[in-house]
Amino acid sequence: MSRVLALAALILGLPLAASAAPAGLAPVAPVMACADLARIDLTVLGGEGSTVTEATQTTSDGIPVCSVTGRLAPQVTFQVLLPLETWTQRYLQVGCGGLCGRITLQSGASSGCTVLNDGGFVMAATDMGHTGQGGEWGLDDGQRRDFAWRAQHITALAAKALIRAFYGQDTRYSYFNGCSDGGREAIMEAMRFPDDFDGIVAGAPAMLFQVQNTLHHGWLARANTGADGKPILLSDKLPLLHRAVIAACDGTDGARDGLISQPAACAFDPATLVCKEGQAGDCLTAPEAAVAAKVYDGPRDTATGAPLTPGQQLPGSELNWQGVLVPDSPDRQPFSAMIADPVLRYLAFDPARPDMTLDDLAFTTATLDDLRARHALFDATSPDLSAFQASGGKLILWHGLADPHIAPANTLALHKGMLGTMGADTVAGFERLYLLPGVGHCGGGQGPSNLDLLTPMMAWVEGGTAPDAILTASTAETSSFGQPDGGEARAAMPPMTDLGVAPLPPMTRPVWPWPATAALEPGADPTRAESWTRGPDAAIVATRDWPGADLFTPFTPVE
Repeated sequence: MSRVLALAALILGLPLAASAAPAGLAPVAPVMACADLARIDLTVLGGEGSTVTEATQTTSDGIPVCSVTGRLAPQVTFQVLLPLETWTQRYLQVGCGGLCGRITLQSGASSGCTVLNDGGFVMAATDMGHTGQGGEWGLDDGQRRDFAWRAQHITALAAKALIRAFYGQDTRYSYFNGCSDGGREAIMEAMRFPDDFDGIVAGAPAMLFQVQNTLHHGWLARANTGADGKPILLSDKLPLLHRAVIAACDGTDGARDGLISQPAACAFDPATLVCKEGQAGDCLTAPEAAVAAKVYDGPRDTATGAPLTPGQQLPGSELNWQGVLVPDSPDRQPFSAMIADPVLRYLAFDPARPDMTLDDLAFTTATLDDLRARHALFDATSPDLSAFQASGGKLILWHGLADPHIAPANTLALHKGMLGTMGADTVAGFERLYLLPGVGHCGGGQGPSNLDLLTPMMAWVEGGTAPDAILTASTAETSSFGQPDGGEARAAMPPMTDLGVAPLPPMTRPVWPWPATAALEPGADPTRAESWTRGPDAAIVATRDWPGADLFTPFTPVE
């Protein structure tokens, strides 16, 4: 943890964002040689053909580890890193982004976490049963099941078996941390296997998989496609749009800081930027303004006008649209089209529609109803987490308010569903939701996106101290085991040009659990964490009635 973060935490009276390992969890040494793990039989966990493929002593960011790779039948690949000298009886499993397809041992939202950086966790991850971002594997029943829920569960079982053998004891505490699809995987674990993990951190969860990767991303791509098949709005216009939004709405949250912390209070019409007769330069064409309006509003049923998503991209997220739905040049395809294509053809519908194109996607309630066939397989939106709560599990949800991929309204819809299903007192005992101003998808953006949710989660699970304010910062303090989740999705995007937008000044800021806001002391410096106090409750993100609202009601998952 940096001196800046530590000082701000002390001034605020906040728990430190990175603290020493709790007392009583001394490091445990292995009781067998690393190479001997190659003989561990995994058949009982994954079926015939399940095996450890390699067990090698190596280092990970300077930490001596035993690196174990294996396969769980039919083709779920996993990797486990078991520290040789520093294991503190904790296990951390991490999720993957996009459609997964490769192992990424990366822990997001854990900037400066001491236990992680010091090699205190056994860590594990899986490729979810396939390779690559293509979706052809979705034609196979078993591989759909592996991606939906099975791969993460059996990886947890395998990793815990290896821990038991290697150290001669079970793990004391187990954690899961994922963002994007990793966030979906995280909540899926809480839904289906409430005893797998003691604490779960789920960021920007793609839990509404069926709608998110079809109607939502499909709309983002179609809304910015002209009759000639070319994009209408290009990224060079995004700074203009963003400046106008900030000018209109920056003060609605009580602080002029270049960020929109309460987008629900922002009313902005892109039509105000349409070029007047004879005007050139800082303005939008009418079609460009129409694209922006469609992005904010989202898809609607062509007959009834009913919205087909629970929410859309929020005011303040415009710079992050670059590459996702707004390309740099007319010859580039929006990343949203690349996301929607394999899901439409191979995953979302039953039976599959392998010849389907984005042009075939009808934005209607009928399409929404067609997507229900695999809702109970892929979606992790059931608000009844009573079994996880009863087992003592803790859940932290978080979402950047400037996320260009997944609407924060989705995450708020789950939280509200939990309140309605389980009751406010019960939910307060095991769950928190943090909404981060100016933060993009799983990090990035102009807001303070570096934070540590893993240490507060450990304090909650192991010491009973529930998190309140979380300190965030815009200075990079990455954890030594990797970068935030979702990186593989960003890496797949075409290279972007520099939009020429100056970054906001470095800042530290506390964020309180929804619905609390952060209030700036009059005349104080908004870049300093000690300038902020807990403010009044507010909506922060608007939610709306839509024909799929029942997708966030309790349901029984299917295999």
